[in-house]
Amino acid sequence: MLILGIESSCDETAAAVVEDGRRIVSNVIATSVEEQALYGGVVPEIASRRHIESVSAVAQKALADAGVRAEDLDAVAATFAPGLIGAVLVGLNFAKGLSLSSGKPLVGVHHLRGHIAALYLTHPELKPPFLCLVVSGGHSHIVQVDDYTRFRVLGRTVDDAAGEAFDKVARTLGLGYPGGPAISKAAKEGNPHAYSLPVPHVEGPYNVSFSGLKTAVLNAVNQAQMKGEELNAADMAASFEWRIDEILANKLLAAAKDTGAKILCLAGGVAANGLLRRLVEQGAAKLGIRVYLPDPALCGDNAAMIASQGYYEFTAGHVADLSLNGMATLPIDYI
Repeated sequence: MLILGIESSCDETAAAVVEDGRRIVSNVIATSVEEQALYGGVVPEIASRRHIESVSAVAQKALADAGVRAEDLDAVAATFAPGLIGAVLVGLNFAKGLSLSSGKPLVGVHHLRGHIAALYLTHPELKPPFLCLVVSGGHSHIVQVDDYTRFRVLGRTVDDAAGEAFDKVARTLGLGYPGGPAISKAAKEGNPHAYSLPVPHVEGPYNVSFSGLKTAVLNAVNQAQMKGEELNAADMAASFEWRIDEILANKLLAAAKDTGAKILCLAGGVAANGLLRRLVEQGAAKLGIRVYLPDPALCGDNAAMIASQGYYEFTAGHVADLSLNGMATLPIDYI
């Protein structure tokens, strides 16, 4: 079964063809990240305009690379939530038009479900149930994946997402955008124990909070400036990366221990972070739990993950009509 996936929830315009939810036939991405970096983050209006300019060509290339026509597809899947609403609507409306013109079913895909589905493309043998930490620019969730279309949220951020915190701290330290890779690069030259950063208190055993951690870095930078002292950006980057990854890993491992999970997974853009991967693997090894990690190339936003999850939504009977609307926010367990 061939599914065309369309993704446009942030600053990547992407299209991909995936077979049976597990094999990537083609995967095309156009990104405006370099342009967004000029502004220190994603400007929604610019992202939407770039999606409009790119989506048709990206979809055509995905079909051409796969050697198929729209008529050969079994369904067209597109991200419909959550994300920057203007950006989401560009990809979704393109998918609607393609669905209508080709006569192929339309499938709406939740973006976070797509990130989890990237694991199926990396590890074809992986099957639910498993516990997954989904960490990206806009989301930080610990999710119990009961089945391909059944999810339960055990914990989440109560304020900033991990990726958002990385971006803001990187900007504070003058390290550039995107923040995650910039901080990881700087951290390689720093001491992760040079600065003592707090572990924010939060209600709920598996919830996390990163606003206070971000503020602690900002305060340290401001205090250094007021005293005329030089703050070591590499040391602060390393200390921040260590603290945020330690918090995420500890929460995931605690949830795994309490729920008796046999399999742990990471997903989302921050899942590419090398330190987070090592901390989770080391902790899971002590608990005797198997870990599955996504291919780093599939951690960021892409359409292959949308096509993969689209396959499972389609086979579960979750087919949409042309009234499907985009949404800026929507829980992963909406159905």
